[in-house]
Amino acid sequence: MRRRRWWLIGAGLLAIVAAIAQCAPLGGRATGLRLERTKKSPEWQGSHFENPQPIVNDTWAAIGHLLSTDPHVKPESPPSTIPVEPGRFATPPASGLRVTWLGHSAILLEIDGHRVLTDPVWSERVGPIGFMGPKRWFPPLIAVKDLPPLDAVVLSHDHYDHLDYATIAALKDRVTFVAPLGVGAHLERWGVPADRIVEVDWWDAHTFGDLTLWAVPARHASGRELVDDGATLWAGYAFLGAHHRVYYSGDTGLFPGLRTIGERLGPFDLTMIEIGQYDQAWPDWHLGPEQALEAHRRVRGAVMLPVHWGLFALASHGWTEPIERALAAARDSGAVLISPRPGQSVEPTVDKPQQRWWPALPWRTAAEYPIVADHAQ
Repeated sequence: MRRRRWWLIGAGLLAIVAAIAQCAPLGGRATGLRLERTKKSPEWQGSHFENPQPIVNDTWAAIGHLLSTDPHVKPESPPSTIPVEPGRFATPPASGLRVTWLGHSAILLEIDGHRVLTDPVWSERVGPIGFMGPKRWFPPLIAVKDLPPLDAVVLSHDHYDHLDYATIAALKDRVTFVAPLGVGAHLERWGVPADRIVEVDWWDAHTFGDLTLWAVPARHASGRELVDDGATLWAGYAFLGAHHRVYYSGDTGLFPGLRTIGERLGPFDLTMIEIGQYDQAWPDWHLGPEQALEAHRRVRGAVMLPVHWGLFALASHGWTEPIERALAAARDSGAVLISPRPGQSVEPTVDKPQQRWWPALPWRTAAEYPIVADHAQ
Protein backbone atom coordinates (compact mmCIF):
# COMPACT_ATOMS: atom_id res chain seq x y z
CA MET A 1 0.00 0.00 0.00
CA ARG A 2 2.83 2.37 0.95
CA ARG A 3 4.67 1.62 -2.29
CA ARG A 4 1.52 2.34 -4.26
CA ARG A 5 1.09 5.67 -2.45
CA TRP A 6 4.66 6.73 -3.27
CA TRP A 7 4.19 5.55 -6.85
CA LEU A 8 1.08 7.71 -7.15
CA ILE A 9 2.86 10.70 -5.65
CA GLY A 10 5.79 10.20 -8.04
CA ALA A 11 3.48 9.83 -11.00
CA GLY A 12 1.64 12.97 -9.96
CA LEU A 13 4.87 14.95 -9.71
CA LEU A 14 5.97 13.70 -13.13
CA ALA A 15 2.61 14.74 -14.57
CA ILE A 16 3.01 18.22 -13.09
CA VAL A 17 6.53 18.51 -14.49
CA ALA A 18 5.32 17.33 -17.89
CA ALA A 19 2.44 19.82 -17.84
CA ILE A 20 4.79 22.65 -16.96
CA ALA A 21 7.16 21.63 -19.76
CA GLN A 22 4.27 21.87 -22.23
CA CYS A 23 3.31 25.36 -21.03
CA ALA A 24 3.67 27.47 -24.18
CA PRO A 25 4.62 30.78 -22.48
CA LEU A 26 7.80 29.16 -21.15
CA GLY A 27 9.11 29.18 -24.71
CA GLY A 28 11.68 26.86 -26.25
CA ARG A 29 15.36 25.96 -26.11
CA ALA A 30 17.92 26.57 -28.82
CA THR A 31 18.86 23.45 -30.78
CA GLY A 32 20.62 22.60 -34.02
CA LEU A 33 22.11 25.48 -36.00
CA ARG A 34 20.67 28.03 -33.58
CA LEU A 35 22.49 26.40 -30.68
CA GLU A 36 25.71 26.14 -32.70
CA ARG A 37 25.64 29.87 -33.43
CA THR A 38 24.85 30.60 -29.78
CA LYS A 39 27.90 28.67 -28.65
CA LYS A 40 30.15 30.69 -30.96
CA SER A 41 29.30 33.94 -29.19
CA PRO A 42 32.12 35.53 -27.14
CA GLU A 43 29.57 35.92 -24.34
CA TRP A 44 28.88 32.16 -24.17
CA GLN A 45 30.78 30.61 -21.27
CA GLY A 46 30.59 26.83 -21.53
CA SER A 47 26.90 26.32 -20.82
CA HIS A 48 25.32 29.78 -20.65
CA PHE A 49 25.78 33.48 -21.37
CA GLU A 50 27.65 35.63 -18.86
CA ASN A 51 28.37 39.33 -18.47
CA PRO A 52 31.99 40.50 -18.60
CA GLN A 53 31.26 42.12 -15.22
CA PRO A 54 29.79 40.13 -12.33
CA ILE A 55 26.19 40.55 -11.19
CA VAL A 56 25.79 40.57 -7.42
CA ASN A 57 22.64 39.41 -5.63
CA ASP A 58 21.81 39.41 -1.92
CA THR A 59 18.96 36.91 -1.93
CA TRP A 60 17.94 37.24 1.71
CA ALA A 61 17.96 41.02 1.57
CA ALA A 62 15.86 40.88 -1.59
CA ILE A 63 13.29 38.66 0.12
CA GLY A 64 13.21 41.02 3.09
CA HIS A 65 12.57 44.01 0.86
CA LEU A 66 9.72 42.25 -0.91
CA LEU A 67 8.13 41.58 2.49
CA SER A 68 8.30 45.27 3.38
CA THR A 69 7.30 47.10 0.22
CA ASP A 70 6.62 50.82 0.05
CA PRO A 71 2.96 51.63 0.85
CA HIS A 72 2.76 53.31 -2.57
CA VAL A 73 4.31 50.44 -4.54
CA LYS A 74 1.37 50.65 -6.95
CA PRO A 75 -1.18 53.37 -7.70
CA GLU A 76 -4.51 53.49 -5.89
CA SER A 77 -6.27 54.23 -9.20
CA PRO A 78 -5.14 53.84 -12.83
CA PRO A 79 -2.53 56.42 -13.83
CA SER A 80 -3.44 59.16 -16.28
CA THR A 81 -2.92 58.01 -19.87
CA ILE A 82 -3.75 59.05 -23.43
CA PRO A 83 -5.45 56.47 -25.68
CA VAL A 84 -3.51 56.05 -28.92
CA GLU A 85 -5.81 56.57 -31.89
CA PRO A 86 -4.54 54.61 -34.94
CA GLY A 87 -4.90 57.58 -37.29
CA ARG A 88 -2.18 59.42 -35.41
CA PHE A 89 0.52 57.59 -37.37
CA ALA A 90 -0.90 58.38 -40.80
CA THR A 91 1.00 61.68 -40.71
CA PRO A 92 4.75 61.19 -40.32
CA PRO A 93 6.60 63.37 -37.79
CA ALA A 94 7.69 66.68 -39.28
CA SER A 95 11.06 66.40 -37.53
CA GLY A 96 11.61 62.81 -38.69
CA LEU A 97 11.75 61.52 -35.11
CA ARG A 98 8.78 60.71 -32.87
CA VAL A 99 8.37 58.44 -29.87
CA THR A 100 5.24 57.09 -28.16
CA TRP A 101 5.81 55.48 -24.77
CA LEU A 102 3.14 52.83 -24.10
CA GLY A 103 4.25 52.01 -20.55
CA HIS A 104 7.13 50.01 -19.06
CA SER A 105 9.50 49.22 -21.96
CA ALA A 106 6.98 49.16 -24.80
CA ILE A 107 7.93 52.04 -27.10
CA LEU A 108 6.74 52.86 -30.61
CA LEU A 109 9.65 54.63 -32.28
CA GLU A 110 9.33 56.45 -35.59
CA ILE A 111 12.69 57.37 -37.06
CA ASP A 112 13.38 58.75 -40.53
CA GLY A 113 10.51 56.96 -42.24
CA HIS A 114 10.74 53.71 -40.26
CA ARG A 115 8.79 52.32 -37.31
CA VAL A 116 9.95 49.88 -34.65
CA LEU A 117 8.23 48.62 -31.51
CA THR A 118 10.32 47.60 -28.50
CA ASP A 119 9.47 44.91 -25.94
CA PRO A 120 5.68 44.91 -26.41
CA VAL A 121 3.59 43.53 -23.55
CA TRP A 122 -0.19 43.62 -24.03
CA SER A 123 -1.12 40.91 -21.49
CA GLU A 124 -2.89 41.79 -18.26
CA ARG A 125 -0.20 40.05 -16.19
CA VAL A 126 3.45 39.17 -16.72
CA GLY A 127 4.43 35.58 -16.03
CA PRO A 128 4.00 32.05 -17.35
CA ILE A 129 0.46 31.65 -15.96
CA GLY A 130 -2.26 34.05 -17.05
CA PHE A 131 -3.93 34.48 -13.65
CA MET A 132 -0.70 35.01 -11.69
CA GLY A 133 2.13 37.50 -11.78
CA PRO A 134 2.33 41.31 -11.54
CA LYS A 135 -0.77 42.98 -13.00
CA ARG A 136 -0.62 46.01 -15.29
CA TRP A 137 -2.00 49.29 -13.94
CA PHE A 138 -3.78 50.40 -17.10
CA PRO A 139 -5.03 48.56 -20.18
CA PRO A 140 -3.12 48.63 -23.49
CA LEU A 141 -3.41 52.08 -25.06
CA ILE A 142 -3.85 50.72 -28.59
CA ALA A 143 -5.06 47.33 -29.77
CA VAL A 144 -2.50 45.08 -31.45
CA LYS A 145 -4.68 45.00 -34.58
CA ASP A 146 -4.62 48.81 -34.74
CA LEU A 147 -0.85 49.19 -34.64
CA PRO A 148 0.56 50.89 -37.75
CA PRO A 149 2.79 48.91 -40.14
CA LEU A 150 6.11 48.15 -38.43
CA ASP A 151 9.57 47.48 -39.81
CA ALA A 152 10.40 45.38 -36.77
CA VAL A 153 9.54 44.34 -33.25
CA VAL A 154 12.76 44.59 -31.26
CA LEU A 155 13.22 42.40 -28.18
CA SER A 156 15.88 43.08 -25.55
CA HIS A 157 15.72 39.75 -23.66
CA ASP A 158 13.35 36.99 -22.62
CA HIS A 159 12.13 38.04 -19.17
CA TYR A 160 8.33 38.05 -18.98
CA ASP A 161 7.96 41.81 -18.68
CA HIS A 162 9.76 42.19 -22.03
CA LEU A 163 8.84 39.06 -23.97
CA ASP A 164 5.11 38.36 -23.79
CA TYR A 165 3.76 35.17 -25.33
CA ALA A 166 0.25 36.44 -26.13
CA THR A 167 1.53 39.63 -27.73
CA ILE A 168 4.05 37.79 -29.89
CA ALA A 169 1.35 35.32 -30.97
CA ALA A 170 -0.85 38.24 -32.02
CA LEU A 171 1.97 39.83 -34.05
CA LYS A 172 3.64 36.71 -35.41
CA ASP A 173 2.45 36.96 -39.02
CA ARG A 174 2.76 40.74 -39.35
CA VAL A 175 6.33 41.76 -38.71
CA THR A 176 10.01 40.83 -38.47
CA PHE A 177 11.34 40.16 -34.97
CA VAL A 178 14.86 41.12 -33.93
CA ALA A 179 16.07 39.37 -30.78
CA PRO A 180 19.30 38.38 -29.02
CA LEU A 181 20.84 34.95 -29.58
CA GLY A 182 18.69 32.06 -28.40
CA VAL A 183 15.46 34.06 -28.08
CA GLY A 184 14.48 32.88 -31.55
CA ALA A 185 13.76 29.45 -30.04
CA HIS A 186 10.91 31.00 -28.03
CA LEU A 187 9.55 32.78 -31.10
CA GLU A 188 9.75 29.66 -33.25
CA ARG A 189 7.83 27.62 -30.68
CA TRP A 190 5.14 30.29 -30.68
CA GLY A 191 4.64 30.05 -34.42
CA VAL A 192 6.72 32.93 -35.74
CA PRO A 193 7.90 31.96 -39.26
CA ALA A 194 11.64 31.33 -39.41
CA ASP A 195 12.13 33.99 -42.09
CA ARG A 196 10.68 36.59 -39.72
CA ILE A 197 13.26 35.96 -36.98
CA VAL A 198 16.58 37.83 -36.90
CA GLU A 199 18.87 36.77 -34.05
CA VAL A 200 21.75 39.05 -33.11
CA ASP A 201 24.86 39.00 -30.96
CA TRP A 202 26.37 42.13 -29.44
CA TRP A 203 27.72 44.43 -32.17
CA ASP A 204 25.74 42.72 -34.92
CA ALA A 205 23.97 45.09 -37.32
CA HIS A 206 20.83 44.54 -39.40
CA THR A 207 19.38 46.94 -41.95
CA PHE A 208 15.83 47.89 -42.84
CA GLY A 209 16.34 50.04 -45.91
CA ASP A 210 18.37 53.04 -44.74
CA LEU A 211 17.76 52.27 -41.05
CA THR A 212 20.57 50.32 -39.39
CA LEU A 213 19.82 48.53 -36.15
CA TRP A 214 22.79 47.65 -33.94
CA ALA A 215 22.58 45.19 -31.05
CA VAL A 216 24.79 46.53 -28.28
CA PRO A 217 26.02 45.15 -24.94
CA ALA A 218 23.95 45.32 -21.77
CA ARG A 219 24.58 44.08 -18.24
CA HIS A 220 21.66 41.90 -17.26
CA ALA A 221 20.45 38.28 -17.36
CA SER A 222 17.82 36.03 -18.94
CA GLY A 223 15.56 33.08 -18.21
CA ARG A 224 11.90 32.04 -18.19
CA GLU A 225 12.28 28.95 -16.00
CA LEU A 226 14.22 28.19 -12.83
CA VAL A 227 16.69 26.08 -14.78
CA ASP A 228 17.42 28.22 -17.87
CA ASP A 229 19.32 31.15 -16.40
CA GLY A 230 21.60 32.56 -19.10
CA ALA A 231 20.35 30.24 -21.85
CA THR A 232 19.64 33.27 -24.06
CA LEU A 233 21.43 36.58 -24.55
CA TRP A 234 20.28 40.08 -23.54
CA ALA A 235 21.03 43.33 -25.37
CA GLY A 236 20.39 47.01 -25.87
CA TYR A 237 19.96 48.58 -29.31
CA ALA A 238 21.04 51.58 -31.34
CA PHE A 239 18.88 52.78 -34.21
CA LEU A 240 20.77 54.74 -36.86
CA GLY A 241 18.54 56.43 -39.40
CA ALA A 242 19.32 58.73 -42.31
CA HIS A 243 19.20 61.79 -40.02
CA HIS A 244 18.70 60.64 -36.41
CA ARG A 245 20.21 58.26 -33.87
CA VAL A 246 18.40 56.64 -30.96
CA TYR A 247 19.65 54.38 -28.15
CA TYR A 248 17.51 51.90 -26.19
CA SER A 249 19.09 50.42 -23.08
CA GLY A 250 16.89 47.36 -22.62
CA ASP A 251 17.46 46.18 -19.05
CA THR A 252 20.97 46.83 -17.81
CA GLY A 253 23.15 47.78 -14.92
CA LEU A 254 25.93 50.32 -15.20
CA PHE A 255 29.02 49.04 -17.05
CA PRO A 256 32.09 50.45 -18.82
CA GLY A 257 30.89 49.43 -22.28
CA LEU A 258 28.33 52.23 -22.31
CA ARG A 259 31.13 54.63 -23.19
CA THR A 260 32.10 52.40 -26.11
CA ILE A 261 28.52 52.48 -27.38
CA GLY A 262 28.58 56.26 -27.30
CA GLU A 263 31.97 56.45 -29.00
CA ARG A 264 31.10 53.98 -31.77
CA LEU A 265 27.47 54.82 -32.49
CA GLY A 266 26.66 58.13 -30.78
CA PRO A 267 25.90 60.86 -30.19
CA PHE A 268 22.20 60.08 -29.87
CA ASP A 269 19.31 62.48 -30.42
CA LEU A 270 17.25 60.39 -28.01
CA THR A 271 18.03 57.79 -25.39
CA MET A 272 15.33 55.49 -23.98
CA ILE A 273 16.78 54.27 -20.71
CA GLU A 274 15.30 52.20 -17.88
CA ILE A 275 14.94 53.96 -14.54
CA GLY A 276 12.64 51.72 -12.47
CA GLN A 277 12.36 48.34 -10.76
CA TYR A 278 15.60 48.53 -8.78
CA ASP A 279 16.76 47.34 -5.38
CA GLN A 280 19.88 47.67 -3.24
CA ALA A 281 19.96 43.86 -3.00
CA TRP A 282 20.55 43.52 -6.77
CA PRO A 283 22.19 46.79 -7.88
CA ASP A 284 23.78 45.37 -11.04
CA TRP A 285 20.55 44.19 -12.68
CA HIS A 286 19.02 47.61 -13.28
CA LEU A 287 20.35 51.13 -13.41
CA GLY A 288 18.05 53.01 -11.08
CA PRO A 289 17.36 56.70 -11.67
CA GLU A 290 20.73 58.29 -10.95
CA GLN A 291 22.74 55.67 -12.82
CA ALA A 292 20.31 55.99 -15.74
CA LEU A 293 21.36 59.63 -16.08
CA GLU A 294 24.99 58.51 -15.93
CA ALA A 295 24.32 55.96 -18.68
CA HIS A 296 22.69 58.73 -20.74
CA ARG A 297 25.86 60.79 -20.34
CA ARG A 298 28.15 57.91 -21.22
CA VAL A 299 26.39 57.07 -24.47
CA ARG A 300 26.33 60.78 -25.38
CA GLY A 301 22.59 61.37 -25.40
CA ALA A 302 20.87 64.70 -26.04
CA VAL A 303 17.34 63.97 -24.71
CA MET A 304 16.41 61.10 -22.41
CA LEU A 305 13.05 59.30 -22.20
CA PRO A 306 12.79 57.30 -18.95
CA VAL A 307 11.24 53.85 -19.42
CA HIS A 308 10.75 50.61 -17.44
CA TRP A 309 8.42 52.24 -14.93
CA GLY A 310 4.77 53.25 -14.62
CA LEU A 311 3.03 49.96 -15.49
CA PHE A 312 4.11 47.04 -13.26
CA ALA A 313 5.30 46.64 -9.67
CA LEU A 314 8.45 44.49 -9.94
CA ALA A 315 10.37 45.90 -6.98
CA SER A 316 9.62 47.28 -3.52
CA HIS A 317 9.98 51.02 -4.19
CA GLY A 318 7.09 53.46 -4.56
CA TRP A 319 5.70 53.66 -8.08
CA THR A 320 6.49 57.36 -8.57
CA GLU A 321 9.92 57.21 -6.94
CA PRO A 322 11.88 56.39 -10.15
CA ILE A 323 10.63 59.42 -12.09
CA GLU A 324 10.94 61.79 -9.13
CA ARG A 325 14.55 60.74 -8.57
CA ALA A 326 15.32 60.82 -12.30
CA LEU A 327 14.01 64.40 -12.55
CA ALA A 328 16.09 65.41 -9.55
CA ALA A 329 19.21 63.79 -11.03
CA ALA A 330 18.56 65.52 -14.38
CA ARG A 331 18.33 68.90 -12.66
CA ASP A 332 21.59 68.23 -10.83
CA SER A 333 23.43 67.15 -13.99
CA GLY A 334 21.86 69.55 -16.47
CA ALA A 335 20.53 66.70 -18.60
CA VAL A 336 17.39 67.09 -20.69
CA LEU A 337 14.78 64.56 -19.54
CA ILE A 338 11.24 64.30 -20.89
CA SER A 339 8.29 62.82 -19.01
CA PRO A 340 5.39 62.35 -21.45
CA ARG A 341 2.15 60.80 -20.33
CA PRO A 342 1.78 57.14 -21.43
CA GLY A 343 0.29 57.23 -24.92
CA GLN A 344 1.51 60.74 -25.73
CA SER A 345 3.57 61.09 -28.92
CA VAL A 346 6.57 63.40 -28.70
CA GLU A 347 9.07 64.71 -31.25
CA PRO A 348 12.05 65.05 -28.87
CA THR A 349 14.16 67.28 -31.10
CA VAL A 350 11.30 69.80 -31.09
CA ASP A 351 9.14 69.26 -28.00
CA LYS A 352 10.46 68.42 -24.54
CA PRO A 353 7.48 67.91 -22.22
CA GLN A 354 8.02 67.66 -18.48
CA GLN A 355 4.46 67.16 -17.28
CA ARG A 356 3.84 65.89 -13.78
CA TRP A 357 0.95 63.56 -14.63
CA TRP A 358 1.53 61.33 -11.59
CA PRO A 359 0.36 62.15 -8.04
CA ALA A 360 2.56 63.80 -5.43
CA LEU A 361 3.54 60.93 -3.14
CA PRO A 362 6.33 60.44 -0.59
CA TRP A 363 9.50 59.02 -2.14
CA ARG A 364 13.00 58.16 -1.00
CA THR A 365 15.86 60.30 -2.23
CA ALA A 366 19.16 58.96 -3.56
CA ALA A 367 20.72 59.73 -0.19
CA GLU A 368 18.05 57.71 1.62
CA TYR A 369 18.16 54.75 -0.74
CA PRO A 370 21.24 54.74 -2.98
CA ILE A 371 21.35 52.29 -5.88
CA VAL A 372 25.03 52.04 -6.69
CA ALA A 373 26.92 49.06 -8.05
CA ASP A 374 30.32 49.46 -6.39
CA HIS A 375 32.45 47.53 -8.85
CA ALA A 376 33.27 47.03 -12.54
CA GLN A 377 31.94 50.43 -13.66
